[in-house]
Amino acid sequence: MADSKDLVTETRFRLLREVARGGMATVYEAEQLGASGFSKRMAVKIIHDRFAEHEEWLQLFIDEAKLSANLVHGNIVQIYFLGQSASGPFIAMEFIKGITLRTLINTHRKRREPLPPDIAAYCASRVCRALDFAHHYVNDDGERLEIVHRDVSPGNVMLTWDGHVKLADFGIAKARTMFDPSASKPLLLGKKHYMAPEQLLGRAVDSRADVFSMGVVLFELFALRTLFTENETLAAIEEVVVSPTPDLDPLLPMVDIGVRGIIGGAISKDPKSRPSAAVLGLSLDKWNMAQGTPGSPERLQQHLAALFPESYQPPTRRTREIRSADIPDTRPRAR
Repeated sequence: MADSKDLVTETRFRLLREVARGGMATVYEAEQLGASGFSKRMAVKIIHDRFAEHEEWLQLFIDEAKLSANLVHGNIVQIYFLGQSASGPFIAMEFIKGITLRTLINTHRKRREPLPPDIAAYCASRVCRALDFAHHYVNDDGERLEIVHRDVSPGNVMLTWDGHVKLADFGIAKARTMFDPSASKPLLLGKKHYMAPEQLLGRAVDSRADVFSMGVVLFELFALRTLFTENETLAAIEEVVVSPTPDLDPLLPMVDIGVRGIIGGAISKDPKSRPSAAVLGLSLDKWNMAQGTPGSPERLQQHLAALFPESYQPPTRRTREIRSADIPDTRPRAR
């Protein structure tokens, strides 16, 4: 057996096209280039310069890679490594061929066609599996990290063309052992329309905040509209925290009473009354089974193929390269 020693390599990426641009970073489709003509399609996430210049936001970006790299689960987008280029840090991760849950919802809304209930329940139950794994993740030292995603929303859920559901973007996730910029100053991290009451108020959150967000996403899957709509912070607090919990019966009159009950439990104002992510997901799976339409990757795949016939087809020509860059793989700067 060879002696243990560091394996020094140089990994480079060719950035092919911009896939998504968020408030904090841009994601590119890229090719990882290696020895002997090796090539692998990946996604590369690069933090925007204005955030890289601020210590707290840069630390969030670095923490996302460090936290997510070991969350190896079929329903979580895989992070491969954190690198450093001349322009700043970057994250190399699994490249997803497919669409976001947001795109699926928006497409059905434009067509005025409800999502098939089994598809809606299946997608939500798989996100619940991802959340349950993160909530109970234990590191190599046997320490439970109590990871909270804090940004569960349709835009952060990916659907692959072959019918798999993957939770993405742990960029503002909180672990008990990690830096949290919102802990020392008033700072709302996440999307107001999906935040639990305690998160909107800036209080300490745990896994039950993600369950509330998942309940809001589940409502949207069946209603094709958001449950909460206020954009201003004070108005959102009034809507989510102060006002009574929405009565789902008139809002979802055509939806099975069992689903309404599942959503109602998840969006309870009292965190203690909400189910765990595991229980929420299992409830959805049991409901699907009771309808005789258990969800599956094949079912979702067929639906996506029918809904997006042009996008679903494999590309017939090479993606036009809009930018090229060789990014050396070096160790991230110590923080």
